[in-house]
Amino acid sequence: MEVYLAQPRGFCAGVVRAIEIVERALEKYGPPVYVRHEIVHNKYVVESLKNKGAIFVEELSEVPPKAVTVFSAHGVARSVEEEAAARDLPVLNATCPLVTKVHNQGKRYITKGRTLILIGHAGHPEVEGTMGQVPAPVLLVQSVQEVTALTLPADTPVAYITQTTLSVDDTKDIIAALQTRFTDIQGPDIRDICYATQNRQSAVRDLSKLVDVILVVGAANSSNSNRLREIGTEAGVASYLIADGSELNPEWLKNARTVGHHGRRFGARGTRG
Repeated sequence: MEVYLAQPRGFCAGVVRAIEIVERALEKYGPPVYVRHEIVHNKYVVESLKNKGAIFVEELSEVPPKAVTVFSAHGVARSVEEEAAARDLPVLNATCPLVTKVHNQGKRYITKGRTLILIGHAGHPEVEGTMGQVPAPVLLVQSVQEVTALTLPADTPVAYITQTTLSVDDTKDIIAALQTRFTDIQGPDIRDICYATQNRQSAVRDLSKLVDVILVVGAANSSNSNRLREIGTEAGVASYLIADGSELNPEWLKNARTVGHHGRRFGARGTRG
């Protein structure tokens, strides 16, 4: 059996930076260091940091007074920042710079009097953070159908921003629908979309031309990892998402002569998710 490893793989720069911030905080201040939300959707990284003294929480109310606190790479809403300031928590902000750039773009569009539309997945921590950073209502769309369902007049001045962990391929149809729907629309260059997501999706598409089975090693709660599996399936290749080698079903490989693997060994390194 031949095994093909996807290239590129490994962490994006934003995740590497976020992990390093947590590790440096542990070295400088000593444990525990509290991290709001998983720093990255990867259980091995999370467990490794836990073993070093990081404590992951979902709400700031779980953080004791004066405890060193890290915001994850996904970013947080202004209300979370304000709560941390009100409680006088020493905060290290590990928000990915690309996410911060989207926040700033959204704010600029609002100051120009435009209605802001965010292309993204409802409930995703990055989306919740972005919507909470913009000081005005934000319309979230997840599909072409939701663009069609918008009740705004066609001549409304609008602008769109995107969740960074969506690829160009994921967003192009929605952007095209918005441009058709509205006569006065602005948006960022497609180069502002996270390169890591696009490159990894392209790698899986390339793999699908070479292999009988694709194994995506990643977290079940990672939208990126799930999307990679979907891309393999859409290409007509049996594709499976597993957290590690223990979840590998030998039956999947029974008649396979070539296997494509996206991840690092069976410890799945990837993007923010």
